Formats: sequence, structure tokens, C-alpha cells
Amino acid sequence: MLAPMNIAFIGLGRMGTGMARNLLRAGHSVAVFNRSREKAEALAADGARVANSPADACRDAEVVMTMVADDHALEQIVFGNDGIASGLKPGSIHLSHSTISTVLARKLTAEHSQRKQGYASVPVFGRPQAAESKNLVVVAAGPTEILDRCRPMFDAIGRQTFVIGTEPWQANVAKVCGNFMVISLIEALGEAYATLRKAGVAPEAFLEIMNSLFGSPVLAGYGKIIAEENFTPAGFALPLGLKDVRLVLAAAEECASPMPLASLIHDHLLSALAQGQGEMDWSSMTQVIARNSGLKTKS
Repeated sequence: MLAPMNIAFIGLGRMGTGMARNLLRAGHSVAVFNRSREKAEALAADGARVANSPADACRDAEVVMTMVADDHALEQIVFGNDGIASGLKPGSIHLSHSTISTVLARKLTAEHSQRKQGYASVPVFGRPQAAESKNLVVVAAGPTEILDRCRPMFDAIGRQTFVIGTEPWQANVAKVCGNFMVISLIEALGEAYATLRKAGVAPEAFLEIMNSLFGSPVLAGYGKIIAEENFTPAGFALPLGLKDVRLVLAAAEECASPMPLASLIHDHLLSALAQGQGEMDWSSMTQVIARNSGLKTKS
């Protein structure tokens, strides 16, 4: 059995809190930091050390794990005063679990290499409930020696790990393409349900048929949410979904790979945001599709 490790965990939103708690349950020593200190203090009862800054969290860390909302938040945490870059010891590793741009992933790779620190991109698939129950799907890319060393952390937070490449940014492409697949399913459900409702067919009955054909928990979960128009509280907020679609479009542009469906979905998400749905789940985008079809919606 591998020895417990000293870990810093930064970013304790609904996803990060569950991940950090599972690291503690696995026996690792965990120092936590969050801009809203009360979220870090909530983990003190589980045995976490509450740090005063990202650099303080990294003080004794072999590995620092970050789970924040976007590029801007991660850049502040890494490069800001008392940030990770200045606080992490040479030979220690930064694992970024956030959904970020390929541009930032390459910038982080270069910065940590210059400081003789390790870096890997390790985004995850799953909603907050999956983070809490250690049921995330982990997607990792980076140097083999780093991924091998960090395998105990992946096992502590998820049910399955996929290694996608040796360049960290490749995991970020896989993540945004995966999120694109999910939001494409949401788009398809929204269009199908609008047609079904106008035809007098209950979406719930249709969903039962689709579940028998596809057997997907993603289909079952979002199909139910959209059929019931139950978009709050948000499991994944609509502005984050819009951010992720922008990221996949940026990656596609880098690769000169047209994604016309992603462009359509971007406009539907932007319309939903303009119509006041920013606090709702990203699947509430389907309300735009319904309204465009002349249907009344709850929101």
C-alpha cells in the first residue's frame, strides 16, 4: 500500500469540496484554501489544515490540486501574490482539475517546468454528487512519471482514470470535447421535447423509450431534468456551460476543425443568459428552444 501524501487542495466549490473530502477519507494529509474562507473551514472537522493563501497551502505539499471556475481564477491562484508558482517546492507537482483553455495549460506547463515543478492537466467528468461519492471519471495527460506518482490521488477522487496523452493540454481538449458531447445531447433533447409537446406526446414517455435504447446515465439524468423543467438548483451553472462551449470553439479554431453544432449551441446558451437564466443549470438552455417553438415555459 502506498504511503499517504501531503496534498494542497485549492478551490472548494461544490466539486472541489467533495474531491478534497475524499482525499481526506483516503488517509492523505490535506491543506485547503478557498477565497471564501468558510468553505475551507468546513473541512477542518474532517482533518484538513486551513491555509491562509495558496502559497501557504503549498508549504509542505508534494502535490497541489486545483479546482476553480475558469482561466482567470486559475491564473490568479497560480501567478498572483502568495500564489502556487512561488509557494510550491521544486520537484512537487501541480494537478489542474479545472476546465481551462489549451492556451493556459501550455502556459502552466512552461512556467512549472521553468521552476522545476511538475504539471499535469487532470479534468474530471461528473456533477457535484459524483464528486462527493467518489464517482468521477478522471481524464489525465502529462509526463508518465507524474501520472504514475499521482495515481493514488486519482483513485481517491474517481471511479475510473483515462490517460489521454503526454502533453497536458491534450486532456483539456478531451474535456471540452466531452462537455460539448453532453451539451449536444441537451440540445437534441430540447429540440425533440419541443416537437413531442406540440404533437401531444409526453416527454417522459419518450425518455423511457430512449433510455431503453441508449442506457446512458447522462441521458437519463438530463432527460428527466428537462422533461420536468427542474433547472434549480444548478448542478452546472449556465455561464460555466457557455464558457466551456467557447473553449471548445477556441480549440477547434486552433486545429482548423469546424464545429457548426457548437456554434449553434453557443448562441442558444447566450440567448438563455440574456433572458435571465444565469442562475439556472446549463440544461435550461432548452427553454430557449421551447420558446422558439411557441411553447410556454416555467422560466
